[in-house]
Amino acid sequence: MPPTIRAMLEEQEARTFHPRAALSSATRGRQRPEPEDDMRPAYQRDRDRLLHCKSFRRLKGKTQVFLAPRGDHYRNRLTHTLEVAQVGRSIARALRLNEMLVEATVMGHDLGHTPFGHAGERVLAEAVAGGFHHVLQSVRVVEVLEKDGAGLNLTAEVRDGILRHSKGKGGLLMRGGGAGALTLEAEIVRLADVIAYVNHDLDDAVRAGLLTEGEVPAEIRRALGGRHSERLATLIRDVIVHTDLDGGGHVGLSPEVHGALLALRDFLYARVYENPVVHEEFVKAQRILLDLYRWCVEDGARLERGFGVAPRPGETLERAVTDFISGMTDRFALATWEGLFVPRPWAIV
Repeated sequence: MPPTIRAMLEEQEARTFHPRAALSSATRGRQRPEPEDDMRPAYQRDRDRLLHCKSFRRLKGKTQVFLAPRGDHYRNRLTHTLEVAQVGRSIARALRLNEMLVEATVMGHDLGHTPFGHAGERVLAEAVAGGFHHVLQSVRVVEVLEKDGAGLNLTAEVRDGILRHSKGKGGLLMRGGGAGALTLEAEIVRLADVIAYVNHDLDDAVRAGLLTEGEVPAEIRRALGGRHSERLATLIRDVIVHTDLDGGGHVGLSPEVHGALLALRDFLYARVYENPVVHEEFVKAQRILLDLYRWCVEDGARLERGFGVAPRPGETLERAVTDFISGMTDRFALATWEGLFVPRPWAIV
């Protein structure tokens, strides 16, 4: 019997990948065992499942930085995801690591993000007992919520990469910053995420008129470049050149470029993410989400009648509400709030 397409692709991985790469044939497996696919290795199946799930499609309606921008060229969570995938695959290919594992992880890394970006996340973090973080919610989406509660049954490596991708404002990006990750591919995703967002958020901020390229501090421009394409090329090349897989090292950056990247991120926090103009709009959005959260937890029967939302067996109403609100797009959140809290004009028919 001739080998399957999957077996041929797995043999190609074993022959061409770096010895420390995560091979599809050596996955730690899925939560629930299932037959192998004849055509696709394990991580390709995961990538495809994520690409076709409803949570992934909703990313196009979720804010990256600018809420409801007037213009067709601003990023949203979906375009952010695609840009992270491009950076991650460029690094993985050069290092001979598993591109498909990187891409699969990237496709799932932001599925748990709330509407209205990190401003929405802060509302839930304060309102929900025990807090809220989009990383944990992303894992819950793929393990529990997708496919009408069956989950996507992804491999352990993809779920681990989703769990470990976030850095936070002060997170480490140097070698070993993703310490504890099951794979080097997860370390790539962690770096690719910040490389992508600092560059495209700067590009969007310039487009919005919040700043100009010339206002980026000179030392950052000297280290990374003065244009979007130059910065991306510098950062991707630096990761590739300064990652020593043969010597047992982790995926990382040189000290100079690492420092410049963190400085650029700090600059964006000061000039963009915490800009009063941007912040003022997000305060309004946060009020909307808080109103929705309070309305939903106030009366579970009313919530189920109106939206078909009810707790899963063994879970609380608060958990169901958190899942419901975090899964909303910006547009759906605004429309739902308007329907609940804005009086309709009275009309006699």
